[in-house]
Amino acid sequence: MNVFRLSGDVSHLLAILILLMKIWKTRSCAGISGKSQILFALVYTTRYLDLFTSFISPYNTAMKVFFIASSYATIYLIYLKFKATYDRNHDTFRMEFLVLPVLVLAFVVNHDFTPLEILWTFSIYLESVAILPQLFMVSKTGQAETITSHYLFALGMYRALYIVNWVYRYYFEGFYDLIAIIAGVVQTVLYCDFFYLYVTKVLKGKQLTLPA
Repeated sequence: MNVFRLSGDVSHLLAILILLMKIWKTRSCAGISGKSQILFALVYTTRYLDLFTSFISPYNTAMKVFFIASSYATIYLIYLKFKATYDRNHDTFRMEFLVLPVLVLAFVVNHDFTPLEILWTFSIYLESVAILPQLFMVSKTGQAETITSHYLFALGMYRALYIVNWVYRYYFEGFYDLIAIIAGVVQTVLYCDFFYLYVTKVLKGKQLTLPA
């Protein structure tokens, strides 16, 4: 644990809390991609199966349980409780175009050919592209609510801070995980245009708009 990983965890938690607060307070999931949330639930489920096989620390366990529980709670809010506000017409990204190639890649490129390791690798690869349905939805509608923009920014910062965490660990500990680093870089690159628009528009009080 170091300050960059801790900051990344805080940013990740903040992103999820912002999303849940947005849905609950507005009683609406308008502008939120249910498909991205399904992918994130799949990410956390496959990554944290080691909850049943190993214990690292109370902090680690609590974070894993929170991410799994919050992902399924978000899906419940989108597809059941507030399903009338869910914009299916714009949330049209084909999830199988992400899941299937990532699954094949996890079988081919991994650290160890064991079930848990393959599932962990799958979750790392999938997380790097899980936000694409959300970004596609924002691009398709041409805009995003300010609070949704805050959610996306916090989520992007989480991964960017984790990259700094890997640099720190390599420099001070001589340790690195190439799979996690490459996946993190890919995920951060996907956010680059959004980061620019967030800084130049949202932070200046304007609504975020993207070319359709």
